[in-house]
Amino acid sequence: MPLEVSPEKIGFNPRGEGSFKLPFKEQIDFFRQKLNLPTTYYDDIIKSAHDRAFIVAGAAKADLLDDFRQAIDKAITEGKSIGWFCGEFDKIVAKHGWAYNGERDWRSRVIYTTNLRASYAAGRYAQLTDPDLLKVRPYWKYKHSDTVAHPRPLHQSWNNTVLRYDDPWWLTHFCPNGYGCQCYVVAVRPSEYKGHPAPDDGTYTKVDAFGNSHVLPNGVDYGWDYQPGANRSTPLKDIIDQKLIRFPTSIGADMWQALKPALAIETTQQWHNTLAQWLSTPQAGRTAIVGGIEPPILDWLNNKQITPQSAEIAIREGLIRGSKQARHDLAGDGLSEMEWRQLPTIIANPDQVLFDTRSGKLIYIAAAATDGVKLAVEFDYKKVKGGPLNMIVSGFRQSTAILAEMIRGGLYEVVQ
Repeated sequence: MPLEVSPEKIGFNPRGEGSFKLPFKEQIDFFRQKLNLPTTYYDDIIKSAHDRAFIVAGAAKADLLDDFRQAIDKAITEGKSIGWFCGEFDKIVAKHGWAYNGERDWRSRVIYTTNLRASYAAGRYAQLTDPDLLKVRPYWKYKHSDTVAHPRPLHQSWNNTVLRYDDPWWLTHFCPNGYGCQCYVVAVRPSEYKGHPAPDDGTYTKVDAFGNSHVLPNGVDYGWDYQPGANRSTPLKDIIDQKLIRFPTSIGADMWQALKPALAIETTQQWHNTLAQWLSTPQAGRTAIVGGIEPPILDWLNNKQITPQSAEIAIREGLIRGSKQARHDLAGDGLSEMEWRQLPTIIANPDQVLFDTRSGKLIYIAAAATDGVKLAVEFDYKKVKGGPLNMIVSGFRQSTAILAEMIRGGLYEVVQ
């Protein structure tokens, strides 16, 4: 499946072999299935998470990120040059007043080359793993580009390495293998494999900003030890959940609000599967994230000098199957399994949000199937053992009349 080569397009070529004719369908398809994801640091997400998310390190605002995304999309689909992108970079920075780290030429080049090389590699991965191609060319050959000004010695040593496409070495060495890497992979026939084992050049350890240790192969940059495009089916919610916990609260709230429409179906389906598993297996102390605090509610809390430590809203399985649920069931106001299934919808689209003036907790209210009754989900944003989780602490049914009375009596305050 060769690329269509044309001398008219002087755009970007990750292989350093001249220029290629765009559009490159698999590359474009890969890039366009991504969802914009605000970030604070360059390694807020790493490795295969980039298969689902478009990021620009430090771009935390949705409109800023979207402008960068449109510029990169145009660079990919129309073969725009780095010079053109630098001009777009300047316009976007001026429009949004973005204060970025690093020197302008370096920063714009990193954004441009990283996105084009990774999307190119993901498109090539889609081509190389096509079942029809694998039948005749089940081996891959590593190719080093001799046009690189400062070649990495290990990358040079890997040149012409031939291994089966499913050899574990490719899981960490599929190109590119770092910033500025122009190596690439081609499919070859079995006759080119000479029986040599995969290179083993040892490993090194990288400790990230959060104190987590990452063991990587020598010669592969931090965050690049993965196959671009191989994990594009990874649920985006899994990535978002980890970021909600790690992000500053205000950024996490903005992110949740921006991504909520795109995540709605995935969040609901994942919660249904989680709930079914919890109810059919022994308790194991499991926790699930089911939503996030939105900016207006966060602003309301901040005005009361209340600052949650993160934006996520989570629930422990023990709440649904534990003593508190049993007490509610005995009192006749416990949530049923079908009502617990509505949990992500209650969090994302509540009829009302109340503040309990006695406990300081928030209560999300939604309509029940029975007239005159509401579903209530209460959560606590105070730090608890195990980290700064906003944990749901109660779920129950309450009459509309009692809720109204508690509001009139000042026991509940209306947030929205």
